[in-house]
Amino acid sequence: MDPMMKWFGGATAAVVLAIGGATLAGDAMSGSTGNVAQQSAAPLPPALERISEPLVQPIAAAELAAKPEPMVIKRILPITEPIKYGEWHWDDAGVPEGPLIITVDLEARVISVFRGGYEIGAAAVLLGTDEHPTPLGIFPILTRERHNVSEKYNNAPMPWTLRLTWDGVAIHGGSTVENGYASHGCVAAPDGFMDKLYKVAAKGDKVVITRGKRIGMGDPIL
Repeated sequence: MDPMMKWFGGATAAVVLAIGGATLAGDAMSGSTGNVAQQSAAPLPPALERISEPLVQPIAAAELAAKPEPMVIKRILPITEPIKYGEWHWDDAGVPEGPLIITVDLEARVISVFRGGYEIGAAAVLLGTDEHPTPLGIFPILTRERHNVSEKYNNAPMPWTLRLTWDGVAIHGGSTVENGYASHGCVAAPDGFMDKLYKVAAKGDKVVITRGKRIGMGDPIL
């Protein structure tokens, strides 16, 4: 695996903001509007009336300053080989505090954890089948449940649950992460990895799931 590129579960949105305004019959047209006013005392047609407010309101400087900067990749863990089932990596030594984003790629079958743009964890995961697929998209963590069991699947243990949907999709441990196994749509990671992730993940943190998306140093995660 190229240490400067990695599989990524997410999409980048580009937002174009229109800043400024427009004025109809403004100062540049003052001569012509003056002539019309002298020739007739009737009110000007609405299309020629002066607009005192811009059609597009400028965005206040304070509002622009409050918009968060996109998180970009500042470090990728030096993993040189494909991650095998049951394998996981974690290194948050010296990484400053910052927002957390979790990415999952369904093609690579890998979960990655980024804090402030620094990758601090990665692991191979089990995913859903064609009958019970793992959904694509961006999901906030809805709940954290340390000792969860699945009422839907015969009280199967799902420790370190980070719930993504109300219909049963979550990131969790408690599964045998080996070739030949699958989930019912969840993202199942090794217990040691989930213990680390559960301690740093919070309700509301985003989990980005895509298929076959790759990302490199300096690229935005979200």
